[in-house]
Amino acid sequence: MELWLILRDIVVLLGACLLVGGIFSRFGQSPIVGYLLAGMMLGGPGSLDLVSTEHEIEAIAELGVSLLLFSLGLEFSVERLRKLGANPLLGGFLQVSVTTLVAFGFAKIFIEGVAEAFAVGMMVALSSTAVVLRILMENGEIEMPHGRNSLGVLLTQDMAVVPLALMMTILGGEGTGGEVAWNIAKLLLMAVGLVVGLYALTKLAVLSLGTLTLQRNRELSVIFAVVTGLGAAWASHAVGISPALGAFVAGMLLGSSAFSTQIRADVAPLQVVLLTLFFGAAGMVADPIWIATNLHYVALVVVALTIGKLLIIWVIFFLLGHTTRVAAATGLCLAQVGEFAFVLGSIGRSNEVVSESTYAMIVSAAILSFMLTAFLVPLAPGFAKFVGRLTSRTDLPPEERELHNPPEVAIIGFGPAGQITAGKLVEDEVPTIVIDLNRQGVLAAAEFGLEAHVGDATQSDVLEHAHLAHCKAIVVTVPHHRSAITIVEHARKLAPHAAIIARSRYERFISDFTLAGAESVAGDEHQVGERLAALLEETLG
Repeated sequence: MELWLILRDIVVLLGACLLVGGIFSRFGQSPIVGYLLAGMMLGGPGSLDLVSTEHEIEAIAELGVSLLLFSLGLEFSVERLRKLGANPLLGGFLQVSVTTLVAFGFAKIFIEGVAEAFAVGMMVALSSTAVVLRILMENGEIEMPHGRNSLGVLLTQDMAVVPLALMMTILGGEGTGGEVAWNIAKLLLMAVGLVVGLYALTKLAVLSLGTLTLQRNRELSVIFAVVTGLGAAWASHAVGISPALGAFVAGMLLGSSAFSTQIRADVAPLQVVLLTLFFGAAGMVADPIWIATNLHYVALVVVALTIGKLLIIWVIFFLLGHTTRVAAATGLCLAQVGEFAFVLGSIGRSNEVVSESTYAMIVSAAILSFMLTAFLVPLAPGFAKFVGRLTSRTDLPPEERELHNPPEVAIIGFGPAGQITAGKLVEDEVPTIVIDLNRQGVLAAAEFGLEAHVGDATQSDVLEHAHLAHCKAIVVTVPHHRSAITIVEHARKLAPHAAIIARSRYERFISDFTLAGAESVAGDEHQVGERLAALLEETLG
């Protein structure tokens, strides 16, 4: 009975998110704000109380953040993470430390207890991984300098959650210094063991998956994606580490495999559902009546936190050698209170470190901060340009150019036709990417020295994650005409300015390809007819 009650509440919450989020999206706003408002209306204190299993939904919804980090890890192989550099991670460490101390100083003005003021500093030091990374990925800014900086800071913050939680326990007077030291040492050992275990399992899984023919076993890659992403989150939670961080490590280990593009597309629908639940569940934590009653205080706290974190992060990254515009954009992206404030606040409240009124204030500020972030993060590039004009820097510094060179040409389907097409591109050294559902095609592309991914190109997510939006030309050589037409339609929507060249096995389908968006179509029957005529002429002398 409880299972069906939870299912009912999930359906009600998702339906409300769909409705309210759709309204916000219709008026050009982020649907995330709608999801938060839907949660505030349906469940929690001061709401309509239509959702009674908010705690169970919240536990399920946390998996959405883990799958978001898993997908992001697939984008960042170990090599690409190394290119990220030490600056973002160092910046994250400094940001957490400085923000905690500064917030502690201001909180001490209004709070008598030193422990509670320090707890407040820790709660507001962390930013929102779920909100920031989702918006950066949707806007294609994760590869930009402020996107890479934000990623490094957020990863550092995820790693800081466990020591901050231990510190919250110490503030509550639970545990001796020796016990705390032993818990930290045990945690580090288990973290190392987890990374080694994930490395071995992902390598074994990739080897096993490589023996399969995905055209005949498409469901296996879906199962593999879900098991890997959710399994890594569970394993991390089991050893006391942030589930999102463990999922990121697993995705990163798989990021260098040829299956990463397809796995990312397979896990995307589940990620969307769970992330929507996460934002709805986050909204249910807030009390709209309390917020309305104390709106002037909450608004003042949100403004102070936003400006304070913006300035702190701006200064830190400027001192680390970034330009003012990159530092400012990074600060704007991370100038909010994150979802882990709820976790740390719950620990502090159970240990009687954080009072009910302080907890309500931080949670309310976090919810409003989420809403504000949905508007601020998309403004980061424009804000950076504005700051650049104020500082009289009109040129684009080298550090602000993307590190990842997008492909100019994409070949979808790497059979004989695709390989013949690739020959000239390889000679001219044109950056080319290959997508093929058959692993043999990917291996053949590797022999040409081309970047290749195993993926079902009829899924638009596969094309999007392969960066087809940046391509100047797209060649579709897939023989099955319905699949090829679907691919052309997705490619045209994703890359409206690209030249799309398609292969049609039969002349009668050429008009279908043209209507789907292909600029040029090569018909197999026409080519075969010309070749047969040439051979006949040679035979007859």
